[in-house]
Amino acid sequence: MIMLKDIKNDLRNLARRDKANTLQRFFKTGPGEYGEGDKFIGVMVPDVRQVSQKYKALELKEVLELLRSPFHEERLCALFILLEQYKKGDSKKQKQIFDLYLKNYKYINNWDLIDLTAPRIVGAYLTDKPKDILYKLAKSKNLWQRRVAILATFQFIYEGKSSETIKISKILLHDEHDLIQKAVGWMLREMGKRVDENILLQFLDQHSAVMPRTMLRYAIERLPEPKRQYYLKKTRSKV
Repeated sequence: MIMLKDIKNDLRNLARRDKANTLQRFFKTGPGEYGEGDKFIGVMVPDVRQVSQKYKALELKEVLELLRSPFHEERLCALFILLEQYKKGDSKKQKQIFDLYLKNYKYINNWDLIDLTAPRIVGAYLTDKPKDILYKLAKSKNLWQRRVAILATFQFIYEGKSSETIKISKILLHDEHDLIQKAVGWMLREMGKRVDENILLQFLDQHSAVMPRTMLRYAIERLPEPKRQYYLKKTRSKV
């Protein structure tokens, strides 16, 4: 029988104090920062992923308990287990995991936790379903819900679809948080790369003058230099 203490012990056997200090600075855990209060034990992502593979059969109720841990790496391990179970699960299991993911958003509370899992759980589940929940999340006051909304569209981009990325980018166009500006710009860039660059250019022609500069820079990163300069000169935003 898999016990949570076994998972936690395995993670701590891989932990390094110097890495914990570095990660706490990197993920902005200080007072007033976006990751305020988060705790790290110092385990790197590949090692967390390896532990999650070992315990991928963990019961959902125990995965949920792990997800509610105060330690970042334990929450990440729980999310990797959910991701693995989602991929192998039937439609009923996938619905359970999707619901669990959205109901426990307060524990999915940093950009890496979202970026590594939201496309393959939230986006994957909604592929052939109404996308209303994404628009609700995009309008949330919660930073992490807004990031889930735009990152979920990465799955649609993989499938060659751009409409949801465009619509949610418009909702988030004037978002003041740099983590949203970066995420929107990143998804626009990937849409241009993987779906159709002309769709990206059309979006930029319409919105580049008012986009936050951080968002714009991410979106145009793969364009030829003359195009990049053209859009940079158009923007009036100083953000």
